[in-house]
Amino acid sequence: MRVPTLLFALLLSASALAQVPKGTVATLPKVGDTLNPGGGADWPKLVWMYDSPSANDAAGKIVIHWFCDPKGPTCMDDLARLVTLRDTGRVYIVAYINAASTRDAKKLDPIRESEGVGKGTLAYGKGVTTLIKQFGLGTNPTSFVVDQTGKVQLISMTGDAQTLDARDAKVNDLAKQIKDFTTTKDGPTTIKAGDKFSLSYSVQLANWLNFNGQDTEFDLMVAKEIKCDATTLKGSQLKTDGHTLTATVTCSGPKGIYEAAGKIRFGFDGPSKTTGFGDDGTKWKFEIN
Repeated sequence: MRVPTLLFALLLSASALAQVPKGTVATLPKVGDTLNPGGGADWPKLVWMYDSPSANDAAGKIVIHWFCDPKGPTCMDDLARLVTLRDTGRVYIVAYINAASTRDAKKLDPIRESEGVGKGTLAYGKGVTTLIKQFGLGTNPTSFVVDQTGKVQLISMTGDAQTLDARDAKVNDLAKQIKDFTTTKDGPTTIKAGDKFSLSYSVQLANWLNFNGQDTEFDLMVAKEIKCDATTLKGSQLKTDGHTLTATVTCSGPKGIYEAAGKIRFGFDGPSKTTGFGDDGTKWKFEIN
């Protein structure tokens, strides 16, 4: 059976990317570099205790590439810190343990089997030993902290409490900046009596999430003197354009100063078959003269 030319070319390309040329030396990342959950293109082939790093599981999270050696005097203490960060729900950990066997690697495992499903993975063995040597790392904990855009924000290479406190603070600060969605409103502040005007409210969903159409609803609360074409919108009555959901109503009314309030609810899917719901509200103030 013949393989189509394009598919054959793609297979060759994928194969070439998956193999690091012999003699390649991995380069230590710098702050500002792009670093994927799977590491750098010049990193050696690694053996994973669980699945290989998952871009889907890491989406919308801070990724910590954590290197440690069972001989390191502070690695066990830092392991407890890593587990705490892992359980915030906003951190994905890729651990590189300088151990030859699964048994020894498990001593510093921050994933802990089913306890950390979807929260990270662990590499060990010859490839990790080579990588640590090429990076010039010692036995102390080393962390590459990568933000949700894939940029290295911090490199921590010692295991003293002050350094680890600073790393944890950086991770938590970056995690707080991650938002699943933001909202914006639009509408006039002054209107001529008798003229129609529109009030709109939009949700911008993070690029790693997608609207799923579940529980989608917008409710408008406004003075009875203001007449609108709708005060409740559901499902397809709201406009979805990629990662943006917009509710728009058209109103009119007599002279006066008014305030309106809107509430929106929506459902979304995550990259790893997760489902979530969001809600938010806003207010408009306007004068009809």
